[in-house]
Amino acid sequence: MLPPRRYLLSDQGLARLAAILDDEFRIPGLGARFGLDPLIGLIPGFGDLIGGLLSFAFVFAAYERRLSRVTIARMIANILIDTLGGTLPIFGDIFDVYWKSNRMNYNLLLRNRAATHAHTWRDWLFFAALLLILLVMALLPLAFLVWIIHLLRR
Repeated sequence: MLPPRRYLLSDQGLARLAAILDDEFRIPGLGARFGLDPLIGLIPGFGDLIGGLLSFAFVFAAYERRLSRVTIARMIANILIDTLGGTLPIFGDIFDVYWKSNRMNYNLLLRNRAATHAHTWRDWLFFAALLLILLVMALLPLAFLVWIIHLLRR
C-alpha cells in the first residue's frame, strides 16, 4: 500500500485559510460570518485584487491534486465573481460577506478528494446558469432600448 500523497498545501492548511478569509468573525445579532476577504476588499484599488490572489491557493491545490478541468474552471469562476462583485461601491462589501468563494472552493476540493471526476455535472450546471445570467444581462439593455424606441414612435 502506498503512503498518502503529501501536497504543498495540506487540507488542514487550506481549511484554515478558508476560515481566515471567509468565516473568522461573526456579526452579532445577524449570525452572518465574514473573514479577512471583505476587510481586505476595503483597501481602495487593490484590496479585491489582493483577496483574489490569495484565493488562487485553492486553485493551485486543485491543480496539484489533479482535479478535473471543469472543477478548476469553476473555482476560477468563483474567484472572478468574488473579485468583480467586491469592486462595486458599498454593495461589493456586502457581497463579499455573503459570497464566500474560498469556502466554496475548499468544499469543491473536499468533494473531489475521493474521486477526481465526482459531480462534474454540477460544475457544468453552474457554468450553464452563469452563461444564462450573462446572456440575460447582455440582452436586458437591448430589450430596454427597443422598448424606449417603441415608446418614442407612438
